[in-house]
Amino acid sequence: MKTFAKPSATKRTRPGPRPERSLQQPEPLSWSVNIPAGEAKLAGDLVIPAGGGGLVLFAHGSGSSRHSSRNKFVAHTIQQTGLATLLFDLLTPEEEAADARDGHLRFDIDFLAQRLVQASQWILRQPVTRQMGMGYFGSSTGGAAALVAAAELGPVVEAIVSRGGRPDLAGHALGGVSSPTLLIVGGRDEEVLRLNQAAYAQMSCEKQLEIVPGATHLFEEPGALGQVATLAAAWFERHLNEQV
Repeated sequence: MKTFAKPSATKRTRPGPRPERSLQQPEPLSWSVNIPAGEAKLAGDLVIPAGGGGLVLFAHGSGSSRHSSRNKFVAHTIQQTGLATLLFDLLTPEEEAADARDGHLRFDIDFLAQRLVQASQWILRQPVTRQMGMGYFGSSTGGAAALVAAAELGPVVEAIVSRGGRPDLAGHALGGVSSPTLLIVGGRDEEVLRLNQAAYAQMSCEKQLEIVPGATHLFEEPGALGQVATLAAAWFERHLNEQV
């Protein structure tokens, strides 16, 4: 089941030309990276397939990290379309330890969004990635952080996908999002579905709501996460590779 809306908005602009995709597909390049965020360093895993025309940054959910098996599965599917991925920790190990005790950071959406903005700015400074179109994949509270960051950065963020996200926590930033946004929710995740439907109504960008039948919040049912990965990969491939 899906809901689709596309406004009559003007064309978005790109930060620069894309490298052309290679006809050959050798093994992707991968790096362990440390991303500066103020005085903090955020660990990440950057993977770039041959001829990657776009890059998807992952914003994980509350209490998770770049090692999330679900996000790694989705990232692998996205890489198969020729798009690069960056999975990184929104919190340092010390912050994760503190958050595990009282949970004060996992719902601090503005703080998480600024970490995502800082990672995006770092990506835009790297010679190997600065010409790539940029998208966000957010899970749970990471979905809200992705929307807030996209509202701040504007057209530089060319697409967003939220998996079981909490877009309601993005607050007033929802109306400022111009990036084409796909919200994916499990059909049995009733409360989160209701929150996504309410947030969807507040958004004026190109948008789509996909409901995965029978799936709960973590998409643990057989085939459910595969549907998420396929939907996300298609959305990013469409918006990060389109010519304007």
